[in-house]
Amino acid sequence: MHNRRSFLKHSIAATGALGATTWSGSSLGASSTQSALVFDAMGEIREVYDSALLREMLDSGLNAITKTMCDPKTYEREALDVALEGIRSFDAWVEANPRQVIKATSVADLDRAQRDGKIAVFYLIQNSTPFGKNLDMVDTFYGLGLRSVQVTYNYQNWAGAGCLERTNAGLSKFGVELVEKLNDTNMLVDCSHANMPTMADTIRTSKMPVIVSHTGCLAIHKNVRNTTDENLRLLADHGGVVGIDQIRPHITTLREGALQHYLDHIQHAVKVCGIDHVGIGSDRDHRYINLTPEYLDELRAEQGANLNEDDLPWFMVELNGPRRMETIWSGLKDRGLSDADVEKIMGANVRRIYAETIG
Repeated sequence: MHNRRSFLKHSIAATGALGATTWSGSSLGASSTQSALVFDAMGEIREVYDSALLREMLDSGLNAITKTMCDPKTYEREALDVALEGIRSFDAWVEANPRQVIKATSVADLDRAQRDGKIAVFYLIQNSTPFGKNLDMVDTFYGLGLRSVQVTYNYQNWAGAGCLERTNAGLSKFGVELVEKLNDTNMLVDCSHANMPTMADTIRTSKMPVIVSHTGCLAIHKNVRNTTDENLRLLADHGGVVGIDQIRPHITTLREGALQHYLDHIQHAVKVCGIDHVGIGSDRDHRYINLTPEYLDELRAEQGANLNEDDLPWFMVELNGPRRMETIWSGLKDRGLSDADVEKIMGANVRRIYAETIG
């Protein structure tokens, strides 16, 4: 606890209320993100983002992002209400920013956004709890523009078990029916946050490729949110894609030099899955984050009991801010990957699974 408090105190003093701990990717060599498709398979894009930040995200080469619509820690009627309100609210924000973002419901929208210099935003819910046990709600949410559904969050729901659940349960009978319904509705099935049996069950049950949009590699770093090599292979064998996330505690215990560990996770996933099955799912805010008291209060309000302050900062210094994809591109190139392989990791693989599932 002393080390964590000392680190936070030092960081707050160093960054101040307006400054930011960031890393410039420009020193790593020329970036090719401008000419390639860059697709964040699960990242934050918040309604507080202003035009300047959106422009910097676009200038960095970001073309598409999948955004969570609501708090996934909710159940029963509350889960439905917050999901519907989340979609309504974000629809309004998209409509207010037509020059920089579009709501995407197909890969045609993604391609149009790339041509027009905008960010295509796909809608995700990170827990199937808004559906309750009513499969007709899948159609309702599809009509509202939802295109990706995470089967579970951290704990048990009607469909299966999350990564923090005490049992090793897999998909329930309802979970099997839900996956089949999502397939039939052309929704992308996401297994992030699931425990390993639920993840494996989902991959095997789904008639369409499945995504694990934001996770790390358990073989590289022990964290309950990370995925075993066994499930990574299973995912790839069924045509799926894994997105490597940028939550620092999922990647490494180190607070400095974390970028190289992040690249290790990507390369390990490529080794296990093959180059056609790995992408980027940042799970990160695209703002420049400062560990100010105000930001810590924001985290506490959002995360509640889920927040372990010993894990802070969640960001990696080198990937703090909207230009992180340039840094990752350059880092992978420095490790000897070809342009074609880096393009697959940065966006082409995620586009492929979207084309095969949502169309």
